[in-house]
Amino acid sequence: MTQFTGYKYEDLQIGQAHETVHTITENDIQRFAEVSGDYNPLHMSDEFAAKTVFGKRIAHGALTASYISGILGNNLPGPGAIFVGLSMRFKRPVHIGDTVTVRAEVAEKQDRGNRVTLKVECIVEGKRVITGEADVVAPSREK
Repeated sequence: MTQFTGYKYEDLQIGQAHETVHTITENDIQRFAEVSGDYNPLHMSDEFAAKTVFGKRIAHGALTASYISGILGNNLPGPGAIFVGLSMRFKRPVHIGDTVTVRAEVAEKQDRGNRVTLKVECIVEGKRVITGEADVVAPSREK
């Protein structure tokens, strides 16, 4: 089986897209808190979160957004891509048990520096929970 080596800048096309799907688990919340150091009780405590506008615990926004990084580094453009910028808006909360569809689509290419702008979004039950743009430098074919 051949290992995917990523798309080269020259091979990327406007409109080219990739999606992944992730279901948020209690373990994801615990592990993300450990890695990030973010133990906000809104994410960690049922009792605390029940008294908030959300009514129950929500996933870390950065956890959900991190799935975007997974697409950029693994799939589009993939291995060798350098993530240089991310602008996003959090539109709705994500809860434990939610299934998140993450999508990245090539929106623009800039030949100088092999820069690629991708439209990114995270969707739960047909509703966008995160929208934004990611900027990457894509590797070029070896000459």
